[in-house]
Amino acid sequence: MMHQQGSLMPPLLSDVFCQCRSDETHRGVDPGGGGGHAEDPSSGPTSKPVPRQPGVGDWQSDPGQSAHPCDICGGPEQEHRLKVLFQVLDVNGDGGICVNDLTIGLKKLGVHRTEHELMKIVKAGDKDLDGQLDFEEFVHYLRDHEKKLRLVFKSLDKKNDGRIDSQEIMQSLRDLGVNISEEQAEKILKSMDQNGTMTIDWNEWRDYHLLHPADNIPEIILYWKHSTILDVGESLLVPDEFTAEEKKTGMWWRHLVAGGGAGAVSRTCTAPLDRLKVLMQVHASKSNSMHMTGGFVQMIREGGVRSLWRGNGINVIKIAPESAIKFMAYEQIKRLIGSNQETLGITERLVAGSLAGASAQSSIYPMEVLKTRLALGRTGQYSGIVDCAKHIFQKEGVAAFYKGYVPNMLGIIPYAGIDLAVYETLKNYWLQCFATDSANPGVFVLLACGTTSSTCGQLASYPLALVRTRMQAQATLEGGPQMNMTALFRHIIRTEGPTGLYRGLAPNFMKVIPSVSISYVVYEYLKIALGVQSK
Repeated sequence: MMHQQGSLMPPLLSDVFCQCRSDETHRGVDPGGGGGHAEDPSSGPTSKPVPRQPGVGDWQSDPGQSAHPCDICGGPEQEHRLKVLFQVLDVNGDGGICVNDLTIGLKKLGVHRTEHELMKIVKAGDKDLDGQLDFEEFVHYLRDHEKKLRLVFKSLDKKNDGRIDSQEIMQSLRDLGVNISEEQAEKILKSMDQNGTMTIDWNEWRDYHLLHPADNIPEIILYWKHSTILDVGESLLVPDEFTAEEKKTGMWWRHLVAGGGAGAVSRTCTAPLDRLKVLMQVHASKSNSMHMTGGFVQMIREGGVRSLWRGNGINVIKIAPESAIKFMAYEQIKRLIGSNQETLGITERLVAGSLAGASAQSSIYPMEVLKTRLALGRTGQYSGIVDCAKHIFQKEGVAAFYKGYVPNMLGIIPYAGIDLAVYETLKNYWLQCFATDSANPGVFVLLACGTTSSTCGQLASYPLALVRTRMQAQATLEGGPQMNMTALFRHIIRTEGPTGLYRGLAPNFMKVIPSVSISYVVYEYLKIALGVQSK
């Protein structure tokens, strides 16, 4: 069965990009150079391939011949093919490809993309921000995108025979919770099948998708969830992306519930370290040197072993509303930004995630104040969360529930920004250097990347977190000064030095590794219990 060429990537792109099929698969092409792009070995090293626009029949593959995806490693021949494509797309010959060049050049090749899609391509590859792609940027974009396409192709190729058929498409979508008929799967195949075999080899897959912008392949989104899975006690991370299939099938809320449950268990297990951190942030100073061992002994003497978990209840309760508000705000902000893509770029994610985090924090901030006051409270001072809230309201008024709000909001940017930047850098490094058959990084790599990025984010924002905690606790310190954020910063620097801004850092970092490990294990168990489909 043959299909019309109109919606397919034309043969010239197959001619330009790296080919791994043997010459026998190119029907009607003379290996000696009669009309294809193959080189005559006897013609010497100076011989260069000459691209042409062959007929569809020339490029039909033998149905029994599997495509062998080649390494995207460059080399003289690959370099030349990319130069040929660059010259074709560089319509005005100025050494750069802009959106207008792509529009005209791709139309010549029979490829039709919307202006928004073409802008996404240029934006993704434009490293020097001059509004166009030079040859180096063009090559980098194509090779990076082709690497991601290869990962998706291999994940779909369940039989590992170098081809994707309708059954494999149906199975892959079933793994995501989407059930389609064989007729629908064949329709998907036909849109990419260039040779009528009703299977897709690597070359057909690559040619169809290569010049289509994709910020984040769904395969990568599935395996590299970060803030949903790993809980370190803070909720300032940029929300994870969900694939269109996860949103459509309702898997997204199962992920959030599993993440919330994992966070509750993780925070409960590390609550003693968290309470010790709060005590050291507020009470430790040059004159009152509080060490970890002494801090634990002091807590147990004052209130027994149970006192180690004081303030943990409200810390767990606030997970649900904060996660729900942040997710809903994130999705709304994505729409306001105007992106109709499945996922956002890094900068857009940071902006949307920070605004969503600010919205969630503003909504639940009184709970943050209650958590600090309960953690600092003496045995018998409060009978519970409601009693603590009544005491604060009666003695200090409503404004007390928003003490420390400004440094808390300011802390979102360095925490979320650095965490996102470090995590994406580590993720992309692993995908570029170590991903071969799948985008699945495995437990160790995922936990290592999450721990590293969270630690860097916390380190950058820690002084603001300490000032926030002290402002929340000022009313509990009898005779202590009531200062605003700037005055408190100056006071700490003057009386304690720069190290005073990092009181309690040791227990804070000590709980990171157990927190992410516990939250990951619990998340996986809850995911299975909730029926979340995994690939």
